[in-house]
Amino acid sequence: MKPLHAFLSLNFLFFLLSSSLLNAQESGDSGKTRPNILFIAIDDQNDWIGYLGGHPMVKTPNIDRLAGRGTAFTNAHCQSPLCNSSRTSLMTGLRPSSTGIYGLAPWFRNLPEFKNLVTLPQHLKANGYRTYSTGKIYHGRYGRKGAEFDVLGPGSSVGARPKKKLVTTPFGNHPLVDWGEFPHKDEDKGDWKVASWAVKELDKKPQEPFFLSVGFFLPHVPCYATKKWFDLYPDDDSVLPKIRRDDRKDTPRFSWYMHWYLPEVRLKFLEESNQWRNLVRSYLASTSFVDSQVGRVLDALKRNGFDKNTIVVLWSDHGWHIGEKLITGKNTLWDDGTRVPLVFAGPGIKGGQVCSKPAELLDIYPTLSDLCGLKQRAHLEGHSLLPQLRDASSPRKWPAITTHNHDNHGVRSEDWRYIRYADGSEELYDMKKDPNEWNNLAAKPSLAGIIATHRGFLPKENRKPAPGSRSRILTWENGKATWQGKEIAPDEAIPGQ
Repeated sequence: MKPLHAFLSLNFLFFLLSSSLLNAQESGDSGKTRPNILFIAIDDQNDWIGYLGGHPMVKTPNIDRLAGRGTAFTNAHCQSPLCNSSRTSLMTGLRPSSTGIYGLAPWFRNLPEFKNLVTLPQHLKANGYRTYSTGKIYHGRYGRKGAEFDVLGPGSSVGARPKKKLVTTPFGNHPLVDWGEFPHKDEDKGDWKVASWAVKELDKKPQEPFFLSVGFFLPHVPCYATKKWFDLYPDDDSVLPKIRRDDRKDTPRFSWYMHWYLPEVRLKFLEESNQWRNLVRSYLASTSFVDSQVGRVLDALKRNGFDKNTIVVLWSDHGWHIGEKLITGKNTLWDDGTRVPLVFAGPGIKGGQVCSKPAELLDIYPTLSDLCGLKQRAHLEGHSLLPQLRDASSPRKWPAITTHNHDNHGVRSEDWRYIRYADGSEELYDMKKDPNEWNNLAAKPSLAGIIATHRGFLPKENRKPAPGSRSRILTWENGKATWQGKEIAPDEAIPGQ
């Protein structure tokens, strides 16, 4: 019986090895010991995503399906409500207050102390990953030269555009601040081409562990979409977000400075020009279009057998107002400006979870290091979300911190939002009872302890704007607010345009 037993044992071992190899091939593993990474970025995407519940009508079936098979964070926030500073923070692992990069410039590699800083793609590359990138990952053309990526696809672009702007806006009539429907094809859009390149690379079935970063431009303005996407949303006022007309009466004057003289329009203009509904529908339509492109990439991942051995992380660089707080655009420290979708799915991640613990985009770098079994870089200021990816109820002691311009910070815990501006003025909101942030409670003596606790998380380092900073940089010195080098008179920062 022993020879038969040995024969059966050897056959059973052979069966296990064969099954393992087959499963590896079916999952796209091909014997690799580390998971692939699909890194999906969306530009200016607020919480108008199905699983986040930011807008009751929004249709994002592909992102919601990804959220359903992974861990979806409902309380994730950016480090800066502006593209360059937010993306720089995520990719370097450093806070804006630690780099001095608060605006659309500079590129961090132009600062001597950060010239050799190891970014997320470089960290992965140093550990055997082949790095691919297409679309908008860093801001503009930043990151498309040098040693960040091995393979580059098309960069970020609007794609098809009307011959002239559809909407005339104040403050210079900025060419990007536009929206609406016009006759064009989805295939002519920049985001379609970005998705197509990513699909093509996945169809090549890369054999090395890969880090594929795919950055979509929409719903960043100009929000152009074809009729099929507009038709998803009613052309009536039922699409408008809820607001309060007196919402800014209890916010500090400095909150207006934060949104001073930007190309993004205020609600007053939208209503006077009968454009509020059009902008809302344009943003929703653009969001649904981008969701469809996310779906194309995820379908290619599965079709090529990579879905079982690929970590998918989906995020947006910051939120966007569309009438809330009487403004549009970014550049604020409220939830509408900071809250973003953040989803992890794949090996090592529990599926079907929704996590309400505070999370930061800064956490992505250390989290991916943990999921891939890599040694953590010493300079990282974020904290791994691995405990929450295994159990969404795991405690987390750190809040999410957003910084905009020098010495202005928002601290978001699970139940509260605290804001402190450079002039010392404050806001406090009970996010459980008042998710719209309509009632500023900072003056209530009974909540002094809550404020003190949140104040304790404010960054200790607050670097002045880095050399080469430009655009949207506001500073506060000697009791005076300065915008792009010019002092703002006390009576200037008034609502309206």
